Amino acid sequence: MNVSSPISARTAERGFTLIELVVIIVILGVLSAVAVPIFVDLQDEANQAAEEGVVGNVRSAISLYYANLAASGTPRYPGSLDAATASSSAGNTNPFFTSVLSQGGVTRDWTKNASSQYVGPAGGVYAYTSATGQFTKQ
Repeated sequence: MNVSSPISARTAERGFTLIELVVIIVILGVLSAVAVPIFVDLQDEANQAAEEGVVGNVRSAISLYYANLAASGTPRYPGSLDAATASSSAGNTNPFFTSVLSQGGVTRDWTKNASSQYVGPAGGVYAYTSATGQFTKQ
């Protein structure tokens, strides 16, 4: 008959061994080493998609602006895309592209380097030429 003493039963149930804790820490380290780069890549992809979406909307809005004025007999492109000053960032009090976007413009993640040069959230630099209505990536 094998009877264990109450003292040895309590010590066997005390907690994790050092090896078990080290294994758990290693597993968590490996998971975080895999997850962090994936998360960073997703942020970059989201910024790129947001930038491309805004650029597409601005280009369409420039064409629509021209078409509306052409229908009234005075075809021209907008003189500027907004009233924001150079070396500024988009914000609630400083929206970008308000001359062509009717929903209040863009209020975040864009900066303006020069009077007609913009930098998107993914780092793309775009310039607007009012003579041709082109909004092109530099």
